[in-house]
Amino acid sequence: MIVTVTGASGHLGRAVAAELVRRGHAVRTMQRRPSGVAGAVDILGSVADRDAVARALDGAEGVVHLAAKVSLAGDRAEFRAINVDGTRILLDEARRAGASRFVQVSSPSVAHAGAALAGVGAEPASPDDAHGEYARTKAEGELLALDRDSDEMPVVAVRPHLVWGPGDTQLVERIVDRARRGRLPLLDGGRALVDSTYIDNAASGIVAALDRAPQARGRAFVITNGEPRPVGELLAGICVAAGVRPPRWSVPSGVARAAGSVVERVWAIRPGLDEPPMTRFLAEQLSTAHWFDQRETRRALDWTPTVTIDEGLRRLRKHYAKRAGTAL
Repeated sequence: MIVTVTGASGHLGRAVAAELVRRGHAVRTMQRRPSGVAGAVDILGSVADRDAVARALDGAEGVVHLAAKVSLAGDRAEFRAINVDGTRILLDEARRAGASRFVQVSSPSVAHAGAALAGVGAEPASPDDAHGEYARTKAEGELLALDRDSDEMPVVAVRPHLVWGPGDTQLVERIVDRARRGRLPLLDGGRALVDSTYIDNAASGIVAALDRAPQARGRAFVITNGEPRPVGELLAGICVAAGVRPPRWSVPSGVARAAGSVVERVWAIRPGLDEPPMTRFLAEQLSTAHWFDQRETRRALDWTPTVTIDEGLRRLRKHYAKRAGTAL
């Protein structure tokens, strides 16, 4: 197929585009800077620009929508412009272009109201209950996409959870940086059980959703490795792979949530240059269980992950060792 992938300059979008190229599809990518994906054709632009979207989707048979504003803080209007309005524009232009399938890449946070998610499937997205502008606008975007499902253009939503791997700057590098500076606490001892997704598995799961869109249409699926571990153990594994000391100090989750509320108020007045050190949403994510029943995802998408967490950590160690050797 001719497939357009949005957001391919990001870690996951780049991996999805590369996987599609590997499988023989004609891939276009749309984002604000070059994707660096060999074999793909870059069309630079924003999903908020209807003319640019129309160019990127002209003749496309499949669409994988990953572009999003991802942040723990920021202006509400910016989140809406990309995550809601941009999704609406993409859906409009995909239908106009005659696309035969559409994959909306969402997030488990769209169904997280602050309580633990233990052994559940893809609970309904709820903008009213989701916490933080990112989760609220992603929930709206997912509902918009699923509402456009039709016989002519089947739509599937997928929610990869905690995607990580070599080269990731959103999650892995921030964990390593904060641990190196001694600013990565464990909440309640890091006991909360969480699922995560190695990058190769997330990419292949999204491609599986594109393949299976006619059969799985109109539904949302959470994608994970299916290997829940205590969050402290996962953080320690990433830190050890990068050669930094794992976090050892613990903070009560209630204290972290209160601190997050204060930080959010300060950030709204005087935003920093990077992500805030703590928010209520981040405190909830680090202190409540998030693991998911993967049986229906694997059945409906005809997909299983191929890289275990232990193998992923081995690859991450190799990545950091190679980088250190290059630096020397």
